[in-house]
Amino acid sequence: MSDLPPAYNPARPMPARFWALLPCAGQGTRALRAPPGAGAVLPKQYQPVAGQPMVLHTLAAFAGVARLSGTLVAVAPGDTFFDGAPHPGSFAVPCGGPTRAETVLGGLKALLGRGALDEDWVLVHDAARCLVTTAQIDALIDACQHDSVGGLLAHKLADTLKTATDGPGGVRVAATVDRSDKWLAQTPQMFRIGALRRALEQVGAAATDEASAMEAMGLRPRLVPGGAQNFKVTYPEDFALAEAVLAQRMHGATLARFGGERGAAAAEPINPFFARPAPR
Repeated sequence: MSDLPPAYNPARPMPARFWALLPCAGQGTRALRAPPGAGAVLPKQYQPVAGQPMVLHTLAAFAGVARLSGTLVAVAPGDTFFDGAPHPGSFAVPCGGPTRAETVLGGLKALLGRGALDEDWVLVHDAARCLVTTAQIDALIDACQHDSVGGLLAHKLADTLKTATDGPGGVRVAATVDRSDKWLAQTPQMFRIGALRRALEQVGAAATDEASAMEAMGLRPRLVPGGAQNFKVTYPEDFALAEAVLAQRMHGATLARFGGERGAAAAEPINPFFARPAPR
């Protein structure tokens, strides 16, 4: 029998929390375009899409995830876009670096400095994937919260895949690649904060995404089906497609936190995230 008094309760570890991190320090030079009437070219994450800066559409989807303890937006030093403009559940920190990996690493350290723990989960998401839905984010959390490694949203390749070589008259097909086991990596990508921090510190700028850093540590992240619409706005023509998708989702004066999978019958009131003017 135990000698401990009956009232004693051993301390139990706190359940892991969920955080989101949006790297928002890049310039997106492949997508740069000047908005009508603008004198300066904005970084792509701040360019307007369907009437709002792209990053606000992204943040709106995360604002609908009730399990998140907070969303950190990692901006470049001197970036004033979010100054004086409160956003539900999110906060901007000037911890951005010259590469994505350095920006994410800076964001992880900022989360730890604000009370997050190594064992907490972080969902890293591209600010320019403005079509992600709350339902997709929740599905990733559901699939990975008990996984030993973590995982990412991904889309199974549907098109025929070619390798190329330079040849007479231009680039030529070198071979057709079996696509049966090929997936397009998307975001969010969800891993334990401590494990991801250590992976990024070891791999450095060679990591093109968080999953590749974890893979370099000998780990195998889980693939969670995303969707074709969760693409990254990369080229100027991508804006028109994103506009069309968002216009469809906003049909009937509804944003509904972009829970598009539930169908038009599930329309909700306009997300208060957009009830205030966009920052300038």
